Amino acid sequence: MSEDIFITEERIEGADDGPLAGRTVAVKDNISTEGVRTTCGSRMLEDYVPPYDATVVSRLKEAGATIVGKANMDEFGMGTTTETSYFGATDNPAAPGHVPGGSSGGSAAAVAAGEADLALGSDTGGSVRCPAAFCGVVGIKPTYGLVSRYGLVAYGNSLEQIGPFGETVEDAAELLDVIAGSDERDATTREAPRASDGRTSDARETREALLEADETYADAATGDVDGLSIGIPTELLEGADEGVVETFWDAIADLEDRGAEYHEVSLPSVEHAVEAYYVIAMSEASSNLARFDGVRYGQSGGYDGNWNETFAKAREEGFGDEVKRRILLGTYALSAGYHDKYYKKAQDARAWVKQDFDDALAEADVLASPTMPVPPFELGESLEDPLQLYLADANTVPVNLADLPAISVPAGETDGLPVGLQLIGPAFGERRLIRAASALA
Repeated sequence: MSEDIFITEERIEGADDGPLAGRTVAVKDNISTEGVRTTCGSRMLEDYVPPYDATVVSRLKEAGATIVGKANMDEFGMGTTTETSYFGATDNPAAPGHVPGGSSGGSAAAVAAGEADLALGSDTGGSVRCPAAFCGVVGIKPTYGLVSRYGLVAYGNSLEQIGPFGETVEDAAELLDVIAGSDERDATTREAPRASDGRTSDARETREALLEADETYADAATGDVDGLSIGIPTELLEGADEGVVETFWDAIADLEDRGAEYHEVSLPSVEHAVEAYYVIAMSEASSNLARFDGVRYGQSGGYDGNWNETFAKAREEGFGDEVKRRILLGTYALSAGYHDKYYKKAQDARAWVKQDFDDALAEADVLASPTMPVPPFELGESLEDPLQLYLADANTVPVNLADLPAISVPAGETDGLPVGLQLIGPAFGERRLIRAASALA
């Protein structure tokens, strides 16, 4: 196994039989595994061993999967390149010398390198879709609430979802079948409605419901896009790399050849989505990471009689620069006098983003864009410019703000580097996305 892909290499055997028997799975290192180290890519949790399994890990075991290791990641999920990991950067198997994307870069790289058949990541603002695009594999960001977050070390509770990676859409869908569903230990989960997939036309609604009566997510991977209506948000193409845009349009042409049709739509709110996302995500991170104080969780600051100094020392030594930056910004946004100026405005912008997506999806079956506006960065290229990395998330973060599902599939290459196509659907419209995406992968 490749050392830069995994933080901990350890086999966890599943049941003798089940839908994933004989399949290997890499698990992102912020998902709890009983008795196996879970570090979140941070020095703070370098030696932390959870006493329990996350719900998704329990479901993997029950399905017969073999977990082969805990995959590298940006520290606490904060990054777009997997270079903020305390354990070192991961190289991109599909484009050596380039980043694999983040924060679930190790998970995507494991599938791309053949180190695992499948993988689990988490997506707070694109952290499954970005590495899927950069590594030339498939990644699904489920609807918020479809997959249990119990056992996922929290970064941004209202935004994040655990999602699957696979070499093909059907592979990823098979993993989604195993991990999806309500969980009594996570009150935000719910079962996907079976009678509707979010269609607005009665005739299409009935047809969709009949198609899905007993359909698994994997069953939906038929590649049937005949009559599919694709909305293309013009804002998500603006400013994108020219080669990425050309590759995107080539993929859309492939879908047209198979019977799909497209039209342009507008999402004016996405102009403010990145700002809103980072205010909300950093505010939630500030709150969630307060528990890592060297007493409840994390390495000790070595008590010397002054609690404040001990607390500060534990966090100074335990957290990396990017995590500190986001905690500071989030704490500032939530502080007295600034809550309404920043956090409340960000939540208002989030509601606007949701409404824009609802309006666009009322006139289209799915929306399509490049997953990332740029091809993979070279290793080390972007570390000194965090703003560049934040802006690179422009096409992915709006989906998390709107609580919608999305999938990234390989669209081709530009200058030998992978390009991903992102499809976005209505809430709990995963089957529709899988059906459409499987026409390409």
